[in-house]
Amino acid sequence: MRANVHAEEALLEEMLVEHGPVKEIILHNDDYNTFDHVISSLVDVCGHDPIQAEQCAWIVHYNGKCSVKRGTFDHLEPRCTALQDRGLSAVIA
Repeated sequence: MRANVHAEEALLEEMLVEHGPVKEIILHNDDYNTFDHVISSLVDVCGHDPIQAEQCAWIVHYNGKCSVKRGTFDHLEPRCTALQDRGLSAVIA
């Protein structure tokens, strides 16, 4: 069993080196964008289905923020920029 732990740790380290650390796009609440705009933006930019996008919009509304996409920085950066270009308050954390 100990050998499996070392193999898993080595695989995780290899994935981290190859792909970079996992980050996430955090969408923040604002007083300007409509639910429909947020939902359509998440569908178009992040590839959410409409139900998932609506759930994220409600989480942002009630909690002030929500993680909407996970991946490497290189994968997330163009999506975060696209959300910002649509007037949404999004950051990579």
